[in-house]
Formats: sequence, structure tokens, C-alpha cells
Amino acid sequence: MANPAKHDSRRMASGRTTSIGRRPAEALAKAPSGIQGLDEITGGGLPRGRPTLVCGGAGCGKTLFALEFLVRGATEHGEPGAFLSFEETEPEIVANVAPLGFDIRRLQAKKKLFIDWIRVERSEIEETGDYDLEGLFVRLQHAIDQVKAKRVALDTVESLFSALPNPVALRSELRRLFRWLKDRGVTAVITAERGEGTLTRHGLEEYVSDCVIFLDHRVGEQVSTRRLRVVKYRGSTHGTNEYPFLIDENGISVLPITSMGMDHPASRERVTSGIARLDAMLGGKGYFRGSTVLVSGTAGTGKTSIAAALVRATCESRRRCLYLAFEESAAQLTRNMRSIGIHLDRYVKDGALRLLPVRPNSQGLETHLLMIHKAVAAFDPAVVIMDPITNLVGGGDMLESRQMLTRLIDFLKTRGITGLFTSLTAGTANLEETDVGVSSLIDTWLLLEVIRSGGERNRALTIIKSRGMAHSNQSAEYRLSPRGVEIRDTYVGPGGVLTGSARLAREAEERAAALVRDESLARQQALRASRRKAFERRLETLRAEFAVEDAELERAILEDAQRGEAIASDQMSMAKSRQAFSTTRTGRDGAR
Repeated sequence: MANPAKHDSRRMASGRTTSIGRRPAEALAKAPSGIQGLDEITGGGLPRGRPTLVCGGAGCGKTLFALEFLVRGATEHGEPGAFLSFEETEPEIVANVAPLGFDIRRLQAKKKLFIDWIRVERSEIEETGDYDLEGLFVRLQHAIDQVKAKRVALDTVESLFSALPNPVALRSELRRLFRWLKDRGVTAVITAERGEGTLTRHGLEEYVSDCVIFLDHRVGEQVSTRRLRVVKYRGSTHGTNEYPFLIDENGISVLPITSMGMDHPASRERVTSGIARLDAMLGGKGYFRGSTVLVSGTAGTGKTSIAAALVRATCESRRRCLYLAFEESAAQLTRNMRSIGIHLDRYVKDGALRLLPVRPNSQGLETHLLMIHKAVAAFDPAVVIMDPITNLVGGGDMLESRQMLTRLIDFLKTRGITGLFTSLTAGTANLEETDVGVSSLIDTWLLLEVIRSGGERNRALTIIKSRGMAHSNQSAEYRLSPRGVEIRDTYVGPGGVLTGSARLAREAEERAAALVRDESLARQQALRASRRKAFERRLETLRAEFAVEDAELERAILEDAQRGEAIASDQMSMAKSRQAFSTTRTGRDGAR
């Protein structure tokens, strides 16, 4: 019996064991589809060397999906492909995809793509007990050999099995077809029509396929949308949601909402709003670069003017700005902004500004998103403005609108682009709510509102929030003038913020009261100065009188002193005289 420890040590030395001694699962090889967004959902593409079933109703894009998979493989990944059609002829296929920029003839000439049309007529086929696909296999092998194909597409499988209603025989032949493709090691895409209550008409193809992708084309509120869902994917994790996709001049583009992560950078750099007083309210520096700004308010509050101020500041700093206008034409927007001293046409001519006016209900939300992606990729702006985003609600329901804006915000933040969105709020609605419900995704939210008082409508701006910076918590009155947006000093009275005539009247009252106070103060200061001067004059008089009296006293003192000295001198002289007299008499007496 073998030594278990020795056996385990050999397995561990090979580096192919897990913590419990089992071999780790090898990653499934995948063939990149080249279809934008699909590889992200499937984790790398379709299963290499295995068949993938693409099913859906008429007009959902099955044939285009299969053909684009082959074209992208041939042009981007060096894998030639073979396309077998059971419905459309080769000229029809070439003509149908020419508007998408797929040069089929060039690929055929370079032996990178082979197209074969197989005509299947039910009236020419009899069902027998030995019905098989040998003829199809011969045609398939011939197509593969023509270009050494690594990828194969069959469109559609219903046409191939239209003469075979027997479910047992059908399942058997489907298994043979899928096994034949696997044995050849080609990555295959097989299209199938949607059935009643099943993914396909026969309800069997999805069970023998390794990967099943369901395409759906639906219409709601007179707007058509397409959805893609990966129903199953053997041996691989994959996105399981419904994902919107588009068909445009560049082919298929899938837009997964879960594709955008939250690992985008957060810049500390600040950009000016174009309004000096607003920058002061935003911590003195303006918005964060790469952040999202929402300007909401009722009609006529100046949301577009706030956006235009950012446009001017961006273009003046030699950066590019992309402006998506959903309500006004480029000419109308340019004319209107000229009234507040902002000349957008100048920046358009300089190439710093690109105006894209479009009606929101002219296309679905996904088409709008793809259009924005393309415009950003082509123009490379530093700022993107959408004015207003509330109009997008007309292109889908609330959830779809929020999902679209979520993807857009993530896209802009990932690229470090500052986004400013305006939002129209109904007059009866709560001003601190938005119709599209994206306030939680916004970094800086400016609320514009109309204050009615004294028969006037005046405007006030409040910063609801501004993440990551200190900002003003006061409402400020602003006006639109030929010099642009002018924010005035905030005046808060006993009843709240005063605007318009009420503010002017209160300021006039305060100026009058201040003038009265100034005059009273001036009178008191003049009286004080007069009394000080009178006091100083009296003081000078007393000083003069004191000086005279002091001089007289000084003379009297001096005279008294001199008189005393004279008396003392006289006394001294008398003393000396008496002493001399006394001495003389004594001398005489002694001589006697």
C-alpha cells in the first residue's frame, strides 16, 4: 500500500493542490467577442471551442450578433470565421451590415471570413428514421477549411430543423450538431427564434448549449429598448441581470449597470464655479474636480445660467466642455446666455465648447448613454453639463432613469470629469427632492428657489450639501445681470432672509438709523471737544496766574533771604567790631 504522506507530498510539490488536497478548477478558456460590454458581463467572452445559443424574437439582433462575433474575431483577434445562413443569401447579408462599417468583401478577399447560404425547403425533405445532418456537416467542414475558421455561426437553427417535427429525432440531431462542433474545436454561435413560453421554438436548444444568451426587443411608452440576458454559462460565473444594449452604426454595444465600480479616483483639486461669491460659499475654492454637481429649482430660477457660468470658467481656463441641451437649440441657448454676458458662440468657435442639443424622447435612455460615451471619447472634455436631466424621465421609468444616470455618473468619475446636472422641480413639490431621485449620488447640490414677498419674485441660492468641504449654510440672494450671476450679501431679518424691495427698504431704514446715530455721536463728540477746550483755557489762565503769584513769592522769598543775609552780615560785622574794642581796652589796662 502506498504511503499517503509521501503521496500528498508529491501532490503538494507539484503546486496543483488546494488546502484539502483537491486539484483546483482550471479557468474555462474564452473567446473574446469584441462586442462592447459583453465580454465584461461574461468574464472574458464566449466559451472557446463550445457552442453558444443566441435566441430571441424577430428584430432583436440575433443575426447581427452572430456576424459581429465573426467580424470582430477576424479583425481584432486574428480568428477567421465561417457564417452559414439558412435564411438570407450572401449578397443580402453583405448589404445588411454595410451601414455598420463591416467590410465583408474585404474580409472574404483576405480569407478571413467565409459566408455560405444553405437553402432548406421543407417540401424537398422527407422525414425518415435515419434523418441526419451529414450533408450539413460536409458543408460546415468545407466552410471551415476555406479560411481555417476558428469561429462558426449558424443562422438560424429553426430553418435547419423545420422539416423535423419529431422531438426525439430533433433532440438527437441537435446533440449531434453540437457534439460535431465541439469535436472540431470551433467556437460556435447558433441563433434560434423565441418560442411560446420557451427560449426557443423547440424548447430543446437551450438544454444542449453550453452558453445561452437571450435577446429581447420591447416597446414601452412608445420608446423601444433592447435587453440582453445571459441565461446560463456552464463552467463560468457571469452577470445574471438584464442588460440594455444598442445597435447603431458601430454594431452592438452592451451597457451593464454593474460594470462601473466605485474605485474611481477622488481628486483634491478644486475648479471654480465661474461665480466668485459662490466659490466663497463653497469653502473659498469652488467644486472638486471630477465631482458631480446638481443644480435644482423651479422654472425661471436660473439653473442654465449657473451652468453657463461653469462653461465660461472652463473654457477660459483652456479646458473643454461638453454641453448636452435637452430643451433648447444651440442658437437659442447661445442667444439667451448672451443676455447675462456669457458668449457661448465664442467658445464654440474656439473649439473649447461643444453643444449637443437633442430631444430626450427621440431615443431610449441607453441610446442617450451611448451617445454621451461616444461624445466624451471623441471630445475629451474636462466638464460635462446635462441640462436638464429631468427630461430624461420621458425616455423611461424612474428606475431606468436612475440606472442610466448612475452609469453616467460612474463613467464621468472614472474619467475624472466634472459633471453638472440641472434638474427642474415642480412648483408644488418638495424643493429638496428631485424627480429622478439621484440626489444621493451627487457631491454638491445647489438649490435655487423663488421667494415671493411684497408682490415680487426674487431668487435665493442655498447649498444643500457639498461633500468633503466646509460650505455656507445660509441662503443668499442672487440676480441675473448683464455681468452674469451676482450673489449678494445675505441679509437675515427677524422673519428670515429678506430679498428684493423688502431687503432694500430694511437697508434704507438701517442706513437712516445709522445716520441718526452718527449725528448724535458727532454732537456728543463736539460737546466733549468744546468742554475740553474750555477746560484747557481755564487751566491755562490758572497756570498764568499761578506763574505770576509764584514769581512774586519767589521774589519775596529771595528778598527775605537777602535781607536775612544782610542782617547776619551786619551782626557779624558788629560782633567783630565789639571783639576788637574789647581787646584794645584789655591791652591798655595791662600796660598800666
